[in-house]
Amino acid sequence: MIPSVTKAFPEDGPDKVFAGFLQNGEFKLQQCGDCQKHIFYPRIICPHCGSQQLRWVTPSGQGVVYSTSIPRGMAEGDYNIALIDLEEGPRMLSRVVGVSPEMVTIGMQVSAFISEIDQVKVVLFKPTTPKSEASL
Repeated sequence: MIPSVTKAFPEDGPDKVFAGFLQNGEFKLQQCGDCQKHIFYPRIICPHCGSQQLRWVTPSGQGVVYSTSIPRGMAEGDYNIALIDLEEGPRMLSRVVGVSPEMVTIGMQVSAFISEIDQVKVVLFKPTTPKSEASL
């Protein structure tokens, strides 16, 4: 069955809805009502099962650095670009802040927060203390 144009291409697409949540200080992910998998980047159809039954949920905000890179010689100075594996499953591109770019390592545990880059609200990450270290 082919979805209706109105449902498949809503006026406020999922990327606009995601940006609206960020403007209101909320980090939201989509979750499929059929297969229950979380999704990022926002979409109109679940990439796992093809369902249109997507809802917005608040993620834990916890993640692990999958990969990191440092662009050098930028006008704003050195910074990191990181791929973050979210606890819920999706991987997102962001930055880890609060430490020097060289201190960001693969496997580092991080937590999300909303901030601004060039007056645009974005999801950034900061390092967290692993639970095993916090109990020492």
